[in-house]
Amino acid sequence: PQLPYLIDGPTRLTQSNAILRYIARKHNLCGETEVEKQRVDVLENQLMDLRMSFIRLCYSPDFEKLKPAFLEELPKKLQDLSRFLGSQPWFAGQKITFVDFLAYDVLDQLHMFVPECPELKGNLAQFLQRFEALDKVSAYMRSGRFIKTPVFWRTAKWSNSK
Repeated sequence: PQLPYLIDGPTRLTQSNAILRYIARKHNLCGETEVEKQRVDVLENQLMDLRMSFIRLCYSPDFEKLKPAFLEELPKKLQDLSRFLGSQPWFAGQKITFVDFLAYDVLDQLHMFVPECPELKGNLAQFLQRFEALDKVSAYMRSGRFIKTPVFWRTAKWSNSK
């Protein structure tokens, strides 16, 4: 079978995003109000754009040549995310949604990539801390099953080994 896959009773799914959305709908993590749902939709796509540009950089044979341009554009993208989060605890508002999981993943990787990045301070740093403090996330991160690196497969030019 294609990986990843999910089997949940009669439901059988492949594709990461389809699985993610299925789990999110099942656990009411897609936003409740129309405004929350719109914020989830906007952020999901914004994060996908940021994630894909980072992945393209990390797998590019021209990684060192392309890295300065990526680093030059990154502060603006992070400032936009910071403004979008604002003073709310979660990106859609007061309740966590599935995009907070996506945001954590992207922001954590970028923090590993550029630990001194000033845009990853303030409310984005607080978001990362709040996410890691969630009971089940915290327990998982303390467990022997948690693996922080590698982020990418061995053909990547960054974070391709333990």
